[in-house]
Amino acid sequence: MLKGKLVRLREYRKEDIDKALEYINDPEVKKYLIPGIPFPLRREDEEKWYQNLDGFSTKSYSFAIETLSTREYIGGCGINNIDWKNSIAEVGIFLGRPYWNKGYGTDAMKVLVRFIFNEMNINKIKLGVYSFNKRAMRVYEKVGFKVEGVLREELYREGKYHDVYVMGILRREWKDMESSNV
Repeated sequence: MLKGKLVRLREYRKEDIDKALEYINDPEVKKYLIPGIPFPLRREDEEKWYQNLDGFSTKSYSFAIETLSTREYIGGCGINNIDWKNSIAEVGIFLGRPYWNKGYGTDAMKVLVRFIFNEMNINKIKLGVYSFNKRAMRVYEKVGFKVEGVLREELYREGKYHDVYVMGILRREWKDMESSNV
C-alpha cells in the first residue's frame, strides 16, 4: 500500500493477530507503549480491536508494517486524535523486538509522515514519547520531529516516575527536509 525503502504500510489482516499479540505482550515492547498498567492483552482483546477497525473512519487510521524483503508482519503504526479543524494528528508506532535497531521504525515513520502530509492535508503531527525510550526519540528526530514540551513525571513505570516528551513536526519543516534530501 504505502512503500518505503525497507517497509510497506498496509491494512491489518486477521492473520496478523497472532504476531501482534506476541509483540504487544512482550514486556520490553509494552513498557514503551501503554501509559496505564502494562497488563497483558488477551486474544479476545486483539480480535475485538481488529473487528472495530474501520476503513471509512475519519477519526483514526491503523496500518500494519511489513518488511519489503519478506512481506513479514513486524508491527503497526497509526494516526489518532485527528483534529481536522486545526489540522493536527497524533501518531504512534510499535515494532516487535526482533525488528528493533534495523531501520524499520525510521522507514515506517517516514512513510507515515509522508502519507499524512501529502494525502490528509494535515499541518502538524505530534506524539508523546517516554523519557526512557531513547531509541524512539532518535527515530523521531531523524524524521524531523522536535521536542515541544515536557510533561514532568507524567508516567509511573518500574517503580519510579518518568517524564513524557511531546514532539511535533510541521508540514513546512518536513517539506524543507524533503527538499534538502533530494
